[in-house]
Amino acid sequence: MPNLGTGEIIIIAVVILILFGAKKLPDAARAMGRSMRIFKAETKAMSDDDETLREQTGTEAKNEAKSGAEARPEPGAPAQQLPPGDGTTVNGVPVADPNRSNQPGR
Repeated sequence: MPNLGTGEIIIIAVVILILFGAKKLPDAARAMGRSMRIFKAETKAMSDDDETLREQTGTEAKNEAKSGAEARPEPGAPAQQLPPGDGTTVNGVPVADPNRSNQPGR
């Protein structure tokens, strides 16, 4: 930020006084104060939301790690066997025959 001396601050104050006038200056300052208060409240709410999201994500990751450890089969346990089938369906959906062409006339 630039270094402002006393002379520069006085010049800026005079320019603001000329632009807004003595009657509108208190209203402009009040509006600026309200705007700053709203801006600060919104930025604080956004940072609070970020912290809450980080905490939730951390908790979910811990829960997934715990459930993953519980669901993991033991190394000595036999692997699950799939029921025998003819291979024409996957999850109940028919699979296209690889020998058959999907184009008509071939």
